[in-house]
Amino acid sequence: MKAAIVTSAGVAVQEVPEPKPGPQEVLVRIRAAGLNRADLGVAAGQAHGRIGGAGTIVGMEFAGEVAAVGAEVPDHIRPGLRVMASGAGGYAEYGLADWGRCAALPDSNMGWVEAATLPVALQTMHDAVVTNGGLQRGESILIQGASSGVGLMGMQIAKLMGAKRVLGSSTNPARRARLAEFGCDLAIDTGDPAWPERVLEATEGKGVEVIVDQVSGPLANGNLRACAILGRIVNVGRLGGARGEFDFDLHALRRIRYVGVTFRTRSIEEVREINRRMRADLWPALEAGKLRLPIDRVFPLAEAAAALAHMRSNAHFGKIVLEC
Repeated sequence: MKAAIVTSAGVAVQEVPEPKPGPQEVLVRIRAAGLNRADLGVAAGQAHGRIGGAGTIVGMEFAGEVAAVGAEVPDHIRPGLRVMASGAGGYAEYGLADWGRCAALPDSNMGWVEAATLPVALQTMHDAVVTNGGLQRGESILIQGASSGVGLMGMQIAKLMGAKRVLGSSTNPARRARLAEFGCDLAIDTGDPAWPERVLEATEGKGVEVIVDQVSGPLANGNLRACAILGRIVNVGRLGGARGEFDFDLHALRRIRYVGVTFRTRSIEEVREINRRMRADLWPALEAGKLRLPIDRVFPLAEAAAALAHMRSNAHFGKIVLEC
Protein backbone atom coordinates (compact mmCIF):
# COMPACT_ATOMS: atom_id res chain seq x y z
CA MET A 1 0.00 0.00 0.00
CA LYS A 2 1.01 3.64 -0.36
CA ALA A 3 1.79 5.63 2.80
CA ALA A 4 3.45 8.91 3.76
CA ILE A 5 6.39 8.03 5.97
CA VAL A 6 9.11 9.90 7.81
CA THR A 7 12.52 9.70 6.10
CA SER A 8 15.84 11.45 6.59
CA ALA A 9 14.90 13.73 3.69
CA GLY A 10 11.43 14.55 5.02
CA VAL A 11 8.02 12.97 4.46
CA ALA A 12 7.78 10.80 1.34
CA VAL A 13 5.01 8.61 -0.07
CA GLN A 14 6.31 5.07 -0.50
CA GLU A 15 5.10 1.49 -0.83
CA VAL A 16 4.94 -0.26 2.56
CA PRO A 17 3.35 -3.51 3.80
CA GLU A 18 -0.35 -3.41 4.60
CA PRO A 19 -0.86 -3.64 8.40
CA LYS A 20 -2.62 -6.57 10.04
CA PRO A 21 -5.15 -6.00 12.84
CA GLY A 22 -4.47 -7.32 16.33
CA PRO A 23 -7.22 -9.00 18.38
CA GLN A 24 -8.89 -5.70 19.35
CA GLU A 25 -7.98 -3.67 16.28
CA VAL A 26 -9.85 -2.61 13.15
CA LEU A 27 -8.23 -2.40 9.72
CA VAL A 28 -9.67 0.52 7.77
CA ARG A 29 -9.41 1.15 4.04
CA ILE A 30 -8.68 4.84 4.45
CA ARG A 31 -10.42 7.26 2.07
CA ALA A 32 -9.45 10.55 3.74
CA ALA A 33 -7.16 11.63 6.58
CA GLY A 34 -7.25 14.87 8.59
CA LEU A 35 -4.10 16.85 9.38
CA ASN A 36 -3.35 17.94 12.94
CA ARG A 37 -0.72 20.24 14.40
CA ALA A 38 1.00 17.31 16.15
CA ASP A 39 1.65 15.77 12.72
CA LEU A 40 4.26 18.47 12.08
CA GLY A 41 6.39 17.25 14.97
CA VAL A 42 6.10 13.62 13.86
CA ALA A 43 6.96 14.62 10.28
CA ALA A 44 10.09 16.33 11.63
CA GLY A 45 11.18 13.08 13.26
CA GLN A 46 10.06 13.88 16.80
CA ALA A 47 8.33 11.42 19.11
CA HIS A 48 4.64 11.83 19.87
CA GLY A 49 3.59 9.44 22.58
CA ARG A 50 4.42 5.90 21.43
CA ILE A 51 5.14 6.83 17.81
CA GLY A 52 7.87 8.74 16.02
CA GLY A 53 11.16 8.47 14.18
CA ALA A 54 12.24 7.25 10.76
CA GLY A 55 9.76 4.92 9.07
CA THR A 56 6.76 6.27 11.00
CA ILE A 57 3.56 6.69 8.99
CA VAL A 58 2.22 10.18 9.77
CA GLY A 59 -1.40 10.88 10.69
CA MET A 60 -3.78 10.72 13.67
CA GLU A 61 -7.34 10.60 12.25
CA PHE A 62 -9.07 9.17 9.22
CA ALA A 63 -12.28 7.88 7.66
CA GLY A 64 -12.99 4.89 5.44
CA GLU A 65 -14.51 1.42 5.26
CA VAL A 66 -13.72 -1.38 7.69
CA ALA A 67 -11.65 -3.92 5.76
CA ALA A 68 -11.05 -6.47 8.53
CA VAL A 69 -11.44 -6.85 12.30
CA GLY A 70 -9.57 -8.67 15.04
CA ALA A 71 -11.06 -11.66 16.82
CA GLU A 72 -12.05 -9.66 19.94
CA VAL A 73 -13.66 -6.68 18.21
CA PRO A 74 -17.36 -6.24 19.16
CA ASP A 75 -19.93 -7.37 16.60
CA HIS A 76 -21.24 -3.87 15.86
CA ILE A 77 -18.00 -3.14 13.98
CA ARG A 78 -17.90 -5.30 10.87
CA PRO A 79 -16.29 -5.29 7.41
CA GLY A 80 -17.91 -2.79 5.06
CA LEU A 81 -18.99 -0.39 7.82
CA ARG A 82 -18.24 3.28 7.05
CA VAL A 83 -16.30 4.68 10.01
CA MET A 84 -14.28 7.60 11.30
CA ALA A 85 -11.44 6.85 13.69
CA SER A 86 -8.45 8.20 15.55
CA GLY A 87 -5.29 6.15 15.40
CA ALA A 88 -1.68 6.23 14.25
CA GLY A 89 -0.66 5.95 10.61
CA GLY A 90 -3.53 7.82 8.96
CA TYR A 91 -1.66 9.10 5.88
CA ALA A 92 -2.01 5.78 4.09
CA GLU A 93 -4.32 3.58 2.06
CA TYR A 94 -4.88 1.30 5.08
CA GLY A 95 -4.62 2.01 8.80
CA LEU A 96 -5.32 0.46 12.19
CA ALA A 97 -7.42 1.76 15.06
CA ASP A 98 -8.53 0.29 18.36
CA TRP A 99 -12.20 -0.65 18.10
CA GLY A 100 -13.07 1.85 20.85
CA ARG A 101 -11.72 4.69 18.72
CA CYS A 102 -13.94 3.84 15.73
CA ALA A 103 -17.43 5.20 15.17
CA ALA A 104 -19.89 4.55 12.36
CA LEU A 105 -20.53 7.64 10.24
CA PRO A 106 -23.72 9.44 11.32
CA ASP A 107 -25.44 8.88 7.97
CA SER A 108 -24.77 7.89 4.39
CA ASN A 109 -24.68 11.52 3.28
CA MET A 110 -21.51 12.39 5.21
CA GLY A 111 -18.56 12.33 2.85
CA TRP A 112 -15.11 10.97 3.60
CA VAL A 113 -13.42 14.37 3.68
CA GLU A 114 -15.89 15.79 6.20
CA ALA A 115 -15.72 12.67 8.36
CA ALA A 116 -11.91 12.77 8.45
CA THR A 117 -11.96 16.21 10.07
CA LEU A 118 -13.93 15.15 13.13
CA PRO A 119 -12.46 12.39 15.36
CA VAL A 120 -9.62 14.29 17.07
CA ALA A 121 -11.58 17.52 17.47
CA LEU A 122 -14.65 15.79 18.90
CA GLN A 123 -12.84 13.63 21.44
CA THR A 124 -10.27 16.28 22.45
CA MET A 125 -12.77 19.07 23.03
CA HIS A 126 -15.51 17.01 24.66
CA ASP A 127 -12.88 15.76 27.10
CA ALA A 128 -11.58 19.30 27.71
CA VAL A 129 -14.84 21.25 27.83
CA VAL A 130 -17.17 18.74 29.48
CA THR A 131 -15.16 16.10 31.37
CA ASN A 132 -12.20 18.14 32.64
CA GLY A 133 -13.59 21.66 32.28
CA GLY A 134 -16.84 20.63 33.93
CA LEU A 135 -18.78 23.23 31.94
CA GLN A 136 -22.29 23.69 33.35
CA ARG A 137 -25.31 25.19 31.63
CA GLY A 138 -25.28 28.97 32.10
CA GLU A 139 -21.51 29.27 32.60
CA SER A 140 -19.08 31.19 30.38
CA ILE A 141 -16.05 29.75 28.62
CA LEU A 142 -12.97 31.04 26.78
CA ILE A 143 -11.28 28.91 24.11
CA GLN A 144 -7.69 30.05 23.60
CA GLY A 145 -6.52 29.33 20.04
CA ALA A 146 -10.12 29.21 18.83
CA SER A 147 -9.42 29.43 15.09
CA SER A 148 -7.81 25.98 14.95
CA GLY A 149 -10.01 23.05 13.93
CA VAL A 150 -10.05 21.77 17.50
CA GLY A 151 -10.81 25.27 18.80
CA LEU A 152 -13.70 25.76 16.39
CA MET A 153 -15.19 22.47 17.57
CA GLY A 154 -14.68 23.46 21.22
CA MET A 155 -16.82 26.56 20.82
CA GLN A 156 -19.59 24.58 19.14
CA ILE A 157 -19.55 21.94 21.89
CA ALA A 158 -19.67 24.64 24.58
CA LYS A 159 -22.69 26.26 22.93
CA LEU A 160 -24.39 22.88 22.54
CA MET A 161 -23.83 22.09 26.24
CA GLY A 162 -25.56 25.31 27.28
CA ALA A 163 -22.77 27.85 27.81
CA LYS A 164 -24.17 31.31 28.53
CA ARG A 165 -21.31 33.10 26.78
CA VAL A 166 -18.63 31.64 24.51
CA LEU A 167 -15.42 33.62 23.97
CA GLY A 168 -12.69 32.64 21.53
CA SER A 169 -9.23 34.04 20.89
CA SER A 170 -7.10 34.56 17.81
CA THR A 171 -4.37 37.10 17.05
CA ASN A 172 -5.37 37.12 13.36
CA PRO A 173 -8.09 39.71 12.53
CA ALA A 174 -9.51 37.76 9.57
CA ARG A 175 -9.83 34.61 11.66
CA ARG A 176 -11.38 36.48 14.57
CA ALA A 177 -14.02 37.81 12.17
CA ARG A 178 -15.10 34.25 11.36
CA LEU A 179 -15.33 32.85 14.88
CA ALA A 180 -18.98 33.90 15.22
CA GLU A 181 -19.87 31.31 12.55
CA PHE A 182 -18.88 28.61 15.04
CA GLY A 183 -20.63 29.77 18.20
CA CYS A 184 -18.34 32.58 19.40
CA ASP A 185 -20.14 35.44 21.17
CA LEU A 186 -17.00 37.56 21.63
CA ALA A 187 -13.69 37.27 19.77
CA ILE A 188 -10.60 38.22 21.81
CA ASP A 189 -7.23 39.40 20.49
CA THR A 190 -4.62 38.05 22.91
CA GLY A 191 -2.02 40.17 21.13
CA ASP A 192 -3.54 43.10 23.03
CA PRO A 193 -2.04 43.14 26.58
CA ALA A 194 -5.43 44.28 27.93
CA TRP A 195 -7.26 41.17 26.73
CA PRO A 196 -8.00 39.86 30.27
CA GLU A 197 -9.87 43.11 30.98
CA ARG A 198 -12.02 42.51 27.91
CA VAL A 199 -12.95 39.10 29.29
CA LEU A 200 -13.81 40.59 32.66
CA GLU A 201 -15.91 43.32 31.03
CA ALA A 202 -17.83 40.70 29.05
CA THR A 203 -18.59 38.74 32.22
CA GLU A 204 -19.54 41.68 34.48
CA GLY A 205 -16.20 41.51 36.29
CA LYS A 206 -16.59 37.87 37.26
CA GLY A 207 -14.39 36.15 34.69
CA VAL A 208 -15.14 32.96 32.78
CA GLU A 209 -15.78 29.74 34.66
CA VAL A 210 -13.82 27.64 32.12
CA ILE A 211 -10.76 28.32 29.99
CA VAL A 212 -9.56 25.74 27.47
CA ASP A 213 -6.00 26.77 26.66
CA GLN A 214 -4.29 25.58 23.50
CA VAL A 215 -1.66 28.34 23.57
CA SER A 216 -0.10 28.42 27.08
CA GLY A 217 3.35 30.11 27.27
CA PRO A 218 2.81 33.87 27.59
CA LEU A 219 -0.94 33.56 28.27
CA ALA A 220 -0.69 31.77 31.62
CA ASN A 221 -1.04 34.77 33.93
CA GLY A 222 -3.64 36.43 31.71
CA ASN A 223 -5.69 33.26 31.99
CA LEU A 224 -5.51 33.47 35.77
CA ARG A 225 -6.76 37.07 35.69
CA ALA A 226 -9.58 36.23 33.26
CA CYS A 227 -10.77 33.15 35.18
CA ALA A 228 -13.56 33.30 37.73
CA ILE A 229 -13.12 32.34 41.38
CA LEU A 230 -13.44 28.54 41.52
CA GLY A 231 -12.97 28.46 37.75
CA ARG A 232 -11.21 25.74 35.77
CA ILE A 233 -8.33 26.07 33.31
CA VAL A 234 -7.70 23.05 31.08
CA ASN A 235 -4.26 23.00 29.46
CA VAL A 236 -4.71 21.23 26.11
CA GLY A 237 -1.86 22.61 23.98
CA ARG A 238 1.28 24.71 24.03
CA LEU A 239 1.30 26.42 20.65
CA GLY A 240 2.69 29.59 22.26
CA GLY A 241 5.39 27.78 24.23
CA ALA A 242 5.78 25.20 26.98
CA ARG A 243 7.28 27.66 29.49
CA GLY A 244 5.95 30.89 30.97
CA GLU A 245 5.50 32.96 34.13
CA PHE A 246 2.86 31.73 36.57
CA ASP A 247 1.38 33.85 39.37
CA PHE A 248 0.95 31.26 42.11
CA ASP A 249 -0.61 33.81 44.47
CA LEU A 250 -3.32 34.75 41.99
CA HIS A 251 -3.92 31.07 41.28
CA ALA A 252 -4.49 30.47 44.99
CA LEU A 253 -6.55 33.62 45.58
CA ARG A 254 -8.98 32.72 42.80
CA ARG A 255 -8.98 29.05 43.87
CA ILE A 256 -8.61 27.94 40.27
CA ARG A 257 -8.44 24.27 39.33
CA TYR A 258 -5.66 23.96 36.72
CA VAL A 259 -5.81 20.68 34.78
CA GLY A 260 -3.33 19.32 32.26
CA VAL A 261 -4.57 16.85 29.66
CA THR A 262 -3.01 14.80 26.87
CA PHE A 263 -3.81 11.55 25.11
CA ARG A 264 -0.17 10.49 25.07
CA THR A 265 -0.17 9.07 28.62
CA ARG A 266 -3.68 7.62 28.65
CA SER A 267 -4.40 3.92 28.53
CA ILE A 268 -6.51 2.47 25.74
CA GLU A 269 -9.28 1.91 28.30
CA GLU A 270 -9.24 5.62 29.16
CA VAL A 271 -9.38 6.62 25.50
CA ARG A 272 -12.30 4.25 24.90
CA GLU A 273 -14.18 5.89 27.77
CA ILE A 274 -13.44 9.37 26.36
CA ASN A 275 -14.95 8.31 23.05
CA ARG A 276 -17.93 6.64 24.72
CA ARG A 277 -18.76 9.81 26.66
CA MET A 278 -18.27 11.97 23.59
CA ARG A 279 -20.63 9.87 21.48
CA ALA A 280 -23.26 9.80 24.25
CA ASP A 281 -23.33 13.61 24.44
CA LEU A 282 -22.61 14.70 20.88
CA TRP A 283 -23.76 12.09 18.38
CA PRO A 284 -27.38 13.31 18.09
CA ALA A 285 -26.08 16.82 17.30
CA LEU A 286 -23.58 15.41 14.81
CA GLU A 287 -26.33 13.43 13.10
CA ALA A 288 -28.42 16.61 12.91
CA GLY A 289 -25.56 18.50 11.24
CA LYS A 290 -25.04 20.86 14.18
CA LEU A 291 -21.31 20.16 14.57
CA ARG A 292 -19.03 20.82 11.63
CA LEU A 293 -15.59 22.06 10.69
CA PRO A 294 -14.66 24.13 7.64
CA ILE A 295 -12.45 22.51 5.02
CA ASP A 296 -9.51 24.74 4.13
CA ARG A 297 -7.93 22.60 1.41
CA VAL A 298 -7.84 18.99 0.19
CA PHE A 299 -4.64 17.38 -1.12
CA PRO A 300 -4.09 13.92 -2.67
CA LEU A 301 -2.04 11.47 -0.60
CA ALA A 302 0.81 11.82 -3.09
CA GLU A 303 1.13 15.48 -1.99
CA ALA A 304 1.30 14.80 1.75
CA ALA A 305 4.52 16.82 2.09
CA ALA A 306 2.85 19.82 0.43
CA ALA A 307 -0.15 19.49 2.73
CA LEU A 308 2.14 19.55 5.76
CA ALA A 309 3.95 22.58 4.36
CA HIS A 310 0.60 24.33 3.98
CA MET A 311 -0.17 23.61 7.64
CA ARG A 312 3.31 24.76 8.69
CA SER A 313 2.77 28.09 6.93
CA ASN A 314 -0.17 28.72 9.28
CA ALA A 315 -2.18 30.29 6.44
CA HIS A 316 -5.20 27.99 6.77
CA PHE A 317 -8.55 28.33 8.51
CA GLY A 318 -10.18 25.04 9.44
CA LYS A 319 -9.02 21.59 8.43
CA ILE A 320 -6.56 20.37 5.82
CA VAL A 321 -7.37 16.90 4.51
CA LEU A 322 -5.65 14.22 2.42
CA GLU A 323 -7.68 12.06 0.04
CA CYS A 324 -6.23 8.58 0.14
